Amino acid sequence: MRVPGALDPSRFTWTDAQRRVLLVLLTILLISLAAKYAFNSMYVSDPQPETGPHYNDLADKIDPNKADWQTLAALPGIGERRAKDIVEYRERKRTQAHDPSLAVFRVPNDLLYVKGVGVGILEALEPYLLFPTTNRSATTAAL
Repeated sequence: MRVPGALDPSRFTWTDAQRRVLLVLLTILLISLAAKYAFNSMYVSDPQPETGPHYNDLADKIDPNKADWQTLAALPGIGERRAKDIVEYRERKRTQAHDPSLAVFRVPNDLLYVKGVGVGILEALEPYLLFPTTNRSATTAAL
């Protein structure tokens, strides 16, 4: 005798055909995930390598007062647009001062005046940058 409102257990069982289809779908999913994992080119090794991918490009430090935009674009965190902005800012300041040899960037913080360069990017760039040396003894003696 059936109780009204009770669930029929035969309604929730899978047929053999449904089980085979589900097994085929799960197998295809598993194979595709395994292939994606095996051919993932964005894998990050652990531990990280000693040198980054652009290490040989940046073996020497770069002076932002002399570098072209292509050289600056190789720095981490600096793309083509930001590198062009740095060169544009440098040339604009030199034109305003009427001095083509002016060292616009004397300390790392001078790069913060360039649109798009923030503190985080500056901290990442500092190991790769070289700034002109200033005569500190002359400035401290004047004080």
